[in-house]
Amino acid sequence: MKTTLKHYVWVLAVAVGMGISGGALHAQDQDYSKNKTYQQGVREGKMDQAHHRDHSKKRTFKKDDDQKAYEAGYQKGHGN
Repeated sequence: MKTTLKHYVWVLAVAVGMGISGGALHAQDQDYSKNKTYQQGVREGKMDQAHHRDHSKKRTFKKDDDQKAYEAGYQKGHGN
């Protein structure tokens, strides 16, 4: 009986862990390619890469999603 309970607890813990990690992976794989702040980030990232600068302009946006899109674009444009 005790081993059966331990087994169920272990299976539940693994399932919860997989659910959390799967949600985190999904959040990182968003497609921002059509977002104008993403495109701005790509342009500025490429410019900084060409001029050997590291994030020369610190941009802030009102919407959290725009900030994430800009940073994702900047990292792509900068080659990171």
